[in-house]
Amino acid sequence: MLEKIPHAVGEALSGLKAGLEATTYYAEFAETPATVRLTSPAFAEGAPIPARFTEDGEKTSPPLAWDTLPPGTVRVVLIVEDAGSPTPRPLVHLIAWNLMPEAGPLAEGALPSPGGAHQSQDLGKNSFLQDQWLPPDPPNGHGPHEYLFQIYALDAPLALDVSPGRSAVVEAMRGHVLAKGRLTGTYART
Repeated sequence: MLEKIPHAVGEALSGLKAGLEATTYYAEFAETPATVRLTSPAFAEGAPIPARFTEDGEKTSPPLAWDTLPPGTVRVVLIVEDAGSPTPRPLVHLIAWNLMPEAGPLAEGALPSPGGAHQSQDLGKNSFLQDQWLPPDPPNGHGPHEYLFQIYALDAPLALDVSPGRSAVVEAMRGHVLAKGRLTGTYART
């Protein structure tokens, strides 16, 4: 959808970005120990996300793996946000809550997406109000966006209604987060 924004408009908005400090990882759980390791065989920390996982490709979710969960981890929450979005808050690309700790690694396309399979995870609403992976889709000319893949180890399952949004998930997580981890991928349209 955003690929249709003219390059000049994207370039004019290039100074407007939500910022990493506005992501759930830094704004809501800054004091949580960052001891969980989140990785992807598709891209390294700080590296570009391959186009096949974006709006310009197959739109499937990337493969992810986590380890070093602390003892007492009962559930895992995965949140993906676009810190480079020209919006006041980062765009939410994915919320998967109440994942079992042993659920990882997640294979490529494992999460519901416009181009992927559907599984029975508890999913929350992304910024487009869909219960699925929202593929990266930065405006033309806006520059590189940082996509923060965040993992949270919880000491209890979350009791939430079907398809909660970011605020409801974050509120339910409070007091239950044992540790966190992150993986940052970038994507830009030139």
